[in-house]
Amino acid sequence: MPAPAHLDPRLLRAFLAVAEELHFTRAAARLYVAQQALSRDVRRLERELGAELFVRTTRQVTLTPDGERLVPYVRRALQAQDDLLAAFGQARPLLVDLNSPGLRTTRAVLHRARELAPELELMARYESGLTGAAADLLAGRLDASFGRFAGLDPALRAGLDHQPVRLEPMAVVLPEDHPLATRDAVPLAALAGESVYAGAGNPRTPEWTALARTLFEGRGVEIAAPAPLAVGDEEFQRLMAKTRNPVLAVVGFPPMPGTVLRPLTDPVPLSPVSLVWRNGLEHPGLIALRQAAAQVTREEGWLNRPLEGWIPATDACVMGVH
Repeated sequence: MPAPAHLDPRLLRAFLAVAEELHFTRAAARLYVAQQALSRDVRRLERELGAELFVRTTRQVTLTPDGERLVPYVRRALQAQDDLLAAFGQARPLLVDLNSPGLRTTRAVLHRARELAPELELMARYESGLTGAAADLLAGRLDASFGRFAGLDPALRAGLDHQPVRLEPMAVVLPEDHPLATRDAVPLAALAGESVYAGAGNPRTPEWTALARTLFEGRGVEIAAPAPLAVGDEEFQRLMAKTRNPVLAVVGFPPMPGTVLRPLTDPVPLSPVSLVWRNGLEHPGLIALRQAAAQVTREEGWLNRPLEGWIPATDACVMGVH
């Protein structure tokens, strides 16, 4: 692979985002750039290096051997740039895990933070699951994430801090021809006898599965057996079409063809969402993110618990609600 005299760090960040997501749409959303611009930057990097970095088909994106070889070098180069900026009092980019591109809660907080601090670079990634993110937070590979803080192992919580953001009403995703799909809302009792997918077997999301297990206990609802991990909307739709299981979600879950999203009622189960970061982290981007979360939470009334709302006692204590 020939070595050019200079490589624009923007091109390196574009390459690394695609290499980690293996999906141009998700990588573009993570960097908040148009997909066409991201593709253009990757092609430019390939021209400058004189090497093909990705194999692109209509169904998937994979790294070539040259692309795989380049990843560790790019990570070290970008880390060195971040360290250099930090040494001279300039903030490195803040890496925030939003869990999923379609979740409105996390996107709203990040959008507000960017409005509050337009001079800072706040970078998004999308990898569902706070347990999975926690390991990256503690290792310094990630700066902030969102999720159910009370559901983390105490050993993980000890190294992290959090700020309550929302009690998010939960919902169920149903195939559009499911008998319950005709309802405007689904009472929990109506799920009796169903096997509902709630991430069982996903090592990144045990806190979500545990919440579902507590919710369904004594209600005659089963947790569906582990299924292959579905990465992206297309794979999720394929999995639903194959298994036909309802899927536990939140009201802000993005719509998908062939499915309907229905809120759960009687009671209204609430998913606790916190902004989470590692203890001792000092970064102006985190300050902006915390300010943004506080503003949006207050404006939207996200921590107001409805009278019919359900939340485990441990979560209510951690979130500071009664």
